[in-house]
Amino acid sequence: MTDDRFWETVSLDRMDRAQWEALCDGCGKCCLHKLEDEETGELLATNVACRLLDRRQAQCADYRHRHAYVAECVRLTPRLVRTLEWLPSTCAYRLLDEGKPLPAWHYLVSGDRDAVHAAGQSTRGWTVSEDDAGDLEHHIVDRDL
Repeated sequence: MTDDRFWETVSLDRMDRAQWEALCDGCGKCCLHKLEDEETGELLATNVACRLLDRRQAQCADYRHRHAYVAECVRLTPRLVRTLEWLPSTCAYRLLDEGKPLPAWHYLVSGDRDAVHAAGQSTRGWTVSEDDAGDLEHHIVDRDL
């Protein structure tokens, strides 16, 4: 657990790079493909993960170079946090932008990097790679992301 609870005193747009990167809880949910219902506009979760997601660790296998392999991977910024509807409801960036606290299982609060997995808040154990999935429509899941 960190003594420097920077996320409680520093706004997203004033965080340095290290603070910004530290907010990611390692859930992997942002690396899942989502579908949009053409009639309702509703976003539907799938269990299909980006090919770079290490599904055992729920982490990007090549975070530093991900854009070279996955052009559509978003470089998250404070401005984008406010506009991306697909960010997970548990995403630290989203929560802080909405003025909400980090959950108890977030490693910055708990001091435990595996707490996100123990709390069932990560993609560990229930995803398939986009390289193996086929049609996304066959992989819609009833999960809140």
